[in-house]
Amino acid sequence: MRLAFRIAARELRGGLAGFRVFVLCLMLGVAAIAGVGLVRDAVRAGLAGQGVVLLGGDAQYDFTYRRATPEERGWIDAHAGRVSEVVEFRSMAGTGTDFALTQVKAVDAAYPLTGALELDPPGATLAPREGVPAVFLDPALADRLGVAVGDQVLLAGQPFVLAARLLREPDSTGTGIAFGPRSIVDLSALDGTSLLAPGTLYESKYRVTLRPGDSLPALQRAAAARFEGAGMRWSDSRRAAPGVERFTAQLADFLVLVGLAGLAVGGIGISAATNAWIARKAATIATLRALGATGGMIRAVFLLQLAVVAAVGITGGLVLAGLGVWLAAGPIAAAMPIPVEVRLTLRPMLEAGLYGALTAALFTAGPLARMMQLRAAWLYRGGRGGGWGVTAALAVVLVAVAAGLSGRPAITVSVLAAVGAALGLFALVAAGLRRLARWLRPRARGHVALHAALAAISAPRSEVGAVVLSLGLGLSVLSAVGQIDSALRMAIARDLPDQAPAWFLIDIQPDQVAPLTARLRAEPQVARVETAPMLRGVITQINGRPAREGRPDHWVLRGDRGVTFADTPREPLTAGEWWPPGYTGPPQASFGAKEAQELGLKLGDSITVNILGRDITAMITSFRDVNFSTAGIGFVLTLDPAALAGAPFSSIATVYLPPEAEAPLLREIAQSYPNVTAVRVRDAIARVTEALEAIARAVALAASVTLATGLVVLIGAAAAGEPARVREAALLRTLGATRGLVLRSFALRSGLMGAAAGVIAVAVGTLASWAVLRFVMEMPWRFALGPALAIVIGGVLAVLLAGLAFALRPLSRRPAQVLRAPE
Repeated sequence: MRLAFRIAARELRGGLAGFRVFVLCLMLGVAAIAGVGLVRDAVRAGLAGQGVVLLGGDAQYDFTYRRATPEERGWIDAHAGRVSEVVEFRSMAGTGTDFALTQVKAVDAAYPLTGALELDPPGATLAPREGVPAVFLDPALADRLGVAVGDQVLLAGQPFVLAARLLREPDSTGTGIAFGPRSIVDLSALDGTSLLAPGTLYESKYRVTLRPGDSLPALQRAAAARFEGAGMRWSDSRRAAPGVERFTAQLADFLVLVGLAGLAVGGIGISAATNAWIARKAATIATLRALGATGGMIRAVFLLQLAVVAAVGITGGLVLAGLGVWLAAGPIAAAMPIPVEVRLTLRPMLEAGLYGALTAALFTAGPLARMMQLRAAWLYRGGRGGGWGVTAALAVVLVAVAAGLSGRPAITVSVLAAVGAALGLFALVAAGLRRLARWLRPRARGHVALHAALAAISAPRSEVGAVVLSLGLGLSVLSAVGQIDSALRMAIARDLPDQAPAWFLIDIQPDQVAPLTARLRAEPQVARVETAPMLRGVITQINGRPAREGRPDHWVLRGDRGVTFADTPREPLTAGEWWPPGYTGPPQASFGAKEAQELGLKLGDSITVNILGRDITAMITSFRDVNFSTAGIGFVLTLDPAALAGAPFSSIATVYLPPEAEAPLLREIAQSYPNVTAVRVRDAIARVTEALEAIARAVALAASVTLATGLVVLIGAAAAGEPARVREAALLRTLGATRGLVLRSFALRSGLMGAAAGVIAVAVGTLASWAVLRFVMEMPWRFALGPALAIVIGGVLAVLLAGLAFALRPLSRRPAQVLRAPE
């Protein structure tokens, strides 16, 4: 090994001139993975360190549609150090002439148990001003209504004085999409008002701090026993923001997989650089063998050199990630829904370094194995060999490590298998393009530039493989993102105005349904009005067993869901029979057909739903075709009216009218029915679209790293092919070709390879976008020509620019000087 070290050290004296692509590919891939990991760890640390503040206490009891009874509140008080009650709902805030949707938080005197509100002016309170209750408004809402501190604001028809602008809430975790800016009022100001009338939609939350000597697990067990069947939901500071935590983890894992795809693309450049390096060292290897060097020593010499180069690339990537995250710490922290401190942590760095080392080993193992199988004479003649066994073994190790570190082995293996399949497809495309060029070449004899371009593409050492593989994967991801984004925009711009309602009206009291509906239908511009009674409940059991047993992730079973009752079906039945009008027998239920199939339900199954603390068990007697894509009224669960007899409820309504008629009618409804809340569907869709676009930007950013790696490989391939272009240009010019003709030949070659990479990337991206839209988002798919053309043009331009950048020097060399030079 001492001799191996000496030889390796002498070989490395020349620097890393032949390994620039190797180092850059590793740097970009490792930096992307490490950067994602650092941000993920910062969010996790923020959630762990701020759990009590984010939740608003050590633990929280949630009730839907109701507040705790005196007995329940007494038990909560007896098992807590301090208690704060918070009630949340949506309502309309306005000035009498202008109204807007707001998320109201009604708090008691103990709020907040932890943290502090940030107000403008500081120190403001919710104490009444001359008998008028006070309110804190989000600056966006205050500006929207044009009110200043001291002005009066109507909240569901009740006057409030704006006491301060609300800059920040300590317990705002950002776990969901808010459809209106925040308002905070004193809970006592709502007593006896229509805002908390029976049947209105609100949630009550009781935040508590632990007593000395108590523990969260013990309190959770006691609460579960006390509130069993009462519709209480428990949460605590150990997972204060599970939605943020789950979303961050899933997005981070996905972006790491995209980073691994970038490393896979970089591996092509690593392999090409290693092959070129070994080719340059073939005479050295042959000489060492001829002088008696063992295969083990030669292997050690080359492994040591490659290890040093890989270490340089990995270290550079980690430094790049650390520097990038440090420089972007402020914007990253500002974009997070929780307080985070982005700093360097060890685990993501080690993970990224491990991925980089395995990738380097994977893509250098083949060239090294082939080198070790060759004899000295064959090396002198430039022979090549096999060595796929080691490569396959390392690929399995890389996939196993990625699956183990991600925590989602099935998804990880599937994605990496898809990446491998895509790379295999691009390799087949490159081979097919080479064969096609060979077939077309005789048919292009009359076109000198095209004939020369096809000859270069079909050559045994053509760069077409490196070009198609390096660009294909990155362009495929960008193509998929472009198609999905275009489909979402088309669905909103084209489909929504034709089929979606303008408003959802909620909290309509039973005695208001008839007059409000009559008023809306009397408006000439209102095309349609639909109403339905609504309660909210939690599905707790299916066939007498816990509902989430074996189905933990289905959206119908997460939290509470809307429930309605009806004498006649709203949607067409797909199976079973509806109960007769006036039915008073045992409770019956109708379920959404698609959701029932996903949950494994069948006719005759029993389902238990907890509504207002009461368990109702009903037999499923029918399935319905519920279409949620219209954004209209749709309920997964419908019960017979007798099953909910006596339960307080409110109604919802959908109103279909053109945008220009919305404002006057909204003002009239807000003045005549102040307790009714209007949710503008277009605004709600816009907020969802914003969230989806943010995810698309994150994915596109990760894909850009893959694309950047591909461009590095592309430039490396173009640089490696420069000597061949020099000789090719000299031969063509000697035979009478002009510089313009030679340049057209080079441009045609690059354009054809770029177009092939772009077209196949569009095909792969289109297939991926169809799968995501069809099976994940359940939306109709339409091919978008614009993004597809952009991808193809981008591929052509990338290859063209890289090829032409390395075509200028070959054209500047004199043919005689090139042809007389020794081989």
